[in-house]
Amino acid sequence: MHKEEEFEQAITKVLELLGEDPSREGLLKTPSRVAKSWKFLTEGYSQDPKEILNQALFTTSNDEMVLVRDIEFYSTCEHHLLPIIGRVHVAYIPDGKVVGLSKIPRIVDVYARRLQIQEQMTEQIADAILETIKPKGVAVVVHARHMCMEMRGVQKINSTTVSSALRGLFKSDERTRNEFYTLINSPAPSHF
Repeated sequence: MHKEEEFEQAITKVLELLGEDPSREGLLKTPSRVAKSWKFLTEGYSQDPKEILNQALFTTSNDEMVLVRDIEFYSTCEHHLLPIIGRVHVAYIPDGKVVGLSKIPRIVDVYARRLQIQEQMTEQIADAILETIKPKGVAVVVHARHMCMEMRGVQKINSTTVSSALRGLFKSDERTRNEFYTLINSPAPSHF
């Protein structure tokens, strides 16, 4: 049996266990839709972040901070299989190499499209950049809303969780760390 068919059968069983009739009109294609949805939501397992970064490494003399902020992401909580929705800010200080800017959001997506906890995802993004680009420092801050807190359990609507991972100069140099936090906390320009 093909993996997708097995997944569809499992979803059909879940619908039955919920007391639903999987043969009713509105649910007929639900197992197939859910299988396709989960394939997309977990495609990060089949992607190698270091390979993505290595495809766009360039030599540079720049040694000033590079910051990509407000990267939207959607992930899935590994504890309840409910959405995590948020933004990521990623900065690094080059040490002879820079990476194409579009690769930073792609790395965020690689890790977001896995079953996750926010703290782990934050560390994974920082470590992938550190190990591949080998910068003087990396900083990652994640702001997220967790539907497992908002839809169930404590039901605290609009509560935000913040996690950070600091490496190299961002951890050891207070001025660098402060510059990063000032930049990510400043208002976004209304237009360019």
